[in-house]
Amino acid sequence: MKSSIPAWLLLCLLCPLPTAGAEDIPHPPIRAGMIGLDTSHVPTFTELFNNAKPDGDLGGVRIVAGYPGGTDLPLSRDRVAKFTEQVRGMGVEIVDSIPALLDKVDVVLLESVDGRIHLQEARQVIMAGKPLFIDKPLAGSLADGIAILDLAKRQGVPCFSCSSLRFGAGTQELKRDERLGQIVGAAVWGPCSYQEGTADLLFYGIHGIEGLFTLMGPGCETVSRVQTDDADAVTGTWTDGRLGTFRGLRRHKAQYGAVAFGTKGIETSTKSDGYEPLCREIATFFKTRRSPVPAEETIEILAFIEAADESARQGGRAVAVADVIAKARAESATK
Repeated sequence: MKSSIPAWLLLCLLCPLPTAGAEDIPHPPIRAGMIGLDTSHVPTFTELFNNAKPDGDLGGVRIVAGYPGGTDLPLSRDRVAKFTEQVRGMGVEIVDSIPALLDKVDVVLLESVDGRIHLQEARQVIMAGKPLFIDKPLAGSLADGIAILDLAKRQGVPCFSCSSLRFGAGTQELKRDERLGQIVGAAVWGPCSYQEGTADLLFYGIHGIEGLFTLMGPGCETVSRVQTDDADAVTGTWTDGRLGTFRGLRRHKAQYGAVAFGTKGIETSTKSDGYEPLCREIATFFKTRRSPVPAEETIEILAFIEAADESARQGGRAVAVADVIAKARAESATK
């Protein structure tokens, strides 16, 4: 007896079409929100993440909401309206509070230019369980920074902070340059204007200092600083005897650059390539929940900065980084 099932249907039943694997199923983008729309980073980052055809690592994350925030700091007060309107024009929804933002997003970029309010802003994000990137500086003080990272650790919330110089082409190329051999010292320079109410090197100096730590790694024991009207010269002594220096430029020509001293060679770089490398790292962090910068190293960078202030108060004497951290940890326990 012949089958009454058409041959084409029988073939389909015996050889079903392949189904799409999990990797072939499109995933909705990670919804990101921004707190603090008072820095030029905000429209630049939004443009990178929300590109119609995002490139590589930048894909899969989209800025969907922003909370303007702002403080009485002139750089915040005088710019927040302009940058808010810029990102609104890019299709970002503007909300009137951090809780309203947290209801709309999966992850957060804390961009407030005034680091003094980062602790109070970050605490709300961390307690909501949202992975958090904090733009430089981590906080307005070392004690606040420790409080943020300790809270994130206790709550199991991924969190990291850094300057864009850490992932810039110039810094990364020096770090990986095989012609250097092992890096045994570094000298970094860059702009270093101050912000009233925070450590002198925390506002702009942190960029160059982040680059210094990227090349040298953690392990700075003491910091000494010479301060003049034109510049700061800060020297760190590492545990293995290596020396790293930062020259903060406040007058005349100011740009970023670095020299790495190695066992095999000496190389210089003044290359800069903007914010895209940092945004790629942020996107990867939001997808993997793994920080590209250890919390301990970020704390040491802030300690280096506060030790530099203490050294200036003591006429340039070397100040122990461990003592600065211990004092800040005791203070952070009260926050």
